[in-house]
Amino acid sequence: MSKNCSFGYQAWIKSQPSKFLPKVTGIDCFALEECKRGLSQLGDKENDTTVTLALSQELSSESYTLEGSPGNLRIEAGCETGLLYGVYGFLFRLRIGESIESISASEKPAVSMRILNHWDNIDGSVERGYSGRSLFFDNGQIGYDPDRLRDYARLLSSVGINQISINNVNVTLESAKLVTEEKLPDVAKIADIFRPFGIKLIIAVHFESPILLGGIKTADPLDDKVAKWWQETAATVYRYIPDLAGFLMKADSEFRSGPASIGRTQAEGANVIAKALKPFGGTIYWRCFVYNCMQDWRDTKTDRPKAAYDYFYPLDGQFDDNVIVQIKHGPMDFQVREPNSPLLGAMSKTKQGLELQIAQEYTGQQIDLYATSTQWEEILNHPVTDNRNTRDLINQEVKAIVAVSNTGNDDNWTGHLLAQANLYAFGRLAWNPSLTADQVTKEWIALTFGNEPNILNPLLDMMLKSRLVYEKYNAPLGIGWMVNINHHYGPSVDGYEYMKWGTYHRANNTAIGVDRTQKGTGYTMQYQPYVQNLYENKDTCPENLLLFFHRLPYDYKLRSGRTLLQYIYDTHFEGVEDVESFIKTWNSLKEYMPEEAYVQVKKRLDAQLENAKEWRDVVNSYFFRKTGISDEKGRKIYE
Repeated sequence: MSKNCSFGYQAWIKSQPSKFLPKVTGIDCFALEECKRGLSQLGDKENDTTVTLALSQELSSESYTLEGSPGNLRIEAGCETGLLYGVYGFLFRLRIGESIESISASEKPAVSMRILNHWDNIDGSVERGYSGRSLFFDNGQIGYDPDRLRDYARLLSSVGINQISINNVNVTLESAKLVTEEKLPDVAKIADIFRPFGIKLIIAVHFESPILLGGIKTADPLDDKVAKWWQETAATVYRYIPDLAGFLMKADSEFRSGPASIGRTQAEGANVIAKALKPFGGTIYWRCFVYNCMQDWRDTKTDRPKAAYDYFYPLDGQFDDNVIVQIKHGPMDFQVREPNSPLLGAMSKTKQGLELQIAQEYTGQQIDLYATSTQWEEILNHPVTDNRNTRDLINQEVKAIVAVSNTGNDDNWTGHLLAQANLYAFGRLAWNPSLTADQVTKEWIALTFGNEPNILNPLLDMMLKSRLVYEKYNAPLGIGWMVNINHHYGPSVDGYEYMKWGTYHRANNTAIGVDRTQKGTGYTMQYQPYVQNLYENKDTCPENLLLFFHRLPYDYKLRSGRTLLQYIYDTHFEGVEDVESFIKTWNSLKEYMPEEAYVQVKKRLDAQLENAKEWRDVVNSYFFRKTGISDEKGRKIYE
């Protein structure tokens, strides 16, 4: 472990006391060394217990079994990486208090590609990063602490993450050079650190790399010179990193070039790179975040949520088999609440990746408490048809689960100590999407603070409520985007309203919301009939998405009997009160917490309270000024 580590540095794999130290035997591999290392941190008293590691031809590559008996535990797996996962599974069970003889488990990942996307820049900054600077880059160069990276690799592997992209999808000229012989020796050293932990690297690439790096006059994917450049580049990269997972591409999005800008399809753009990677077993991860980012706010027919489906659905079946079409879970951009993208599951002939965001870009930026696991559970439960949900797509149409990272070089990895739970939850849910938010949050608390009820129960309650609390003082009923346009933190109700990004609530003095039914923009028609009918009718539409799909007057009566306007007032007052209750809960845990952990979280909660008050006052005042209607409960609203 690196020097000068503070509490939380090793997150949920930190040392905890134990009464025994089993002997470890079996196949000589990295997993055996990790088992010895983990056990040595748990205790220093030897006994006659033996842990045996063995390979089994009957198990698939990453799966493992644990079987305990008096004095013995056997870990079997289909490959050495599977043994490593088995070791971490064993250590996890010891840490939460299970005895060796009682341990019995059989585990295998639901999907083979479990991926973390870093948005790290070569200068060391992190786009939408709230946890310090990059773990990989510094001052225009590849620069890292190898001990810290090993700790990080162990952290990710312990929850089953097996691929990681290290550079920002918004690729600059300098980061485009990561595929050149100038940078590849250093990139290969990073790959060497992650490899023993079963983690392969991905490199984000620039669509115009043939122009920027190859001196070719075009990036046209149908040009033979361009195809040859990608082939030669892939050969060079794999000479340095033979097990590279592949490339990641953001194209035709937010002023970035792509195939559409030169009259080619997204499939044509992806396939030229896929063919270059194919001989080496590589994958091109092609993001579906493509939309008109120069929309006129006066244009009420163009609807940003329709864009991904319109661009990609007609291309179903045209992508090569080593292309993963990486789809954001929602049609907007990682808002507090939005429906699932209709593109998920729609392309039966195309391999898909489900993209989530651990980084709290629009959800409190790791200042405000926000447990993403509750949101992801809803995403996995979102219907695709009348008898199929998103979870059913995993390892069928959906071949990869991806998330934008929330980690950086802060001592506790994630800025907000409790935001470690979001990274943990992503790994666990990518491994096993049938787990619940309650289960993965309990696990993280037990591993990090212990599973005593007087700690576990109040902290679990607080964390599971946190997403709903943030939503209360944020934008109401799925409308989204009432946020500062520059840094995406804090309220600005009209911040995006007259901008080019296509993110409008269209509030006036009588109504708010966007009609996305077939009588409006027609967005609902992109869903399968069951889901389409659900959202089309405001009486069956989930109320927490009501303003995303429907335009409604302020006196519209919700199912509770409250008017829409009164709901906005009530929830924004309630949100502040809920954060005040969080602070009381955290204060009650002070005696059980390490001092540094208590102080760090307390500061974040205090900052969250001020943020919640600002949201309350700005949003409520905005709607009071629009409507002239006071809060029926007589609470203070600033005029």
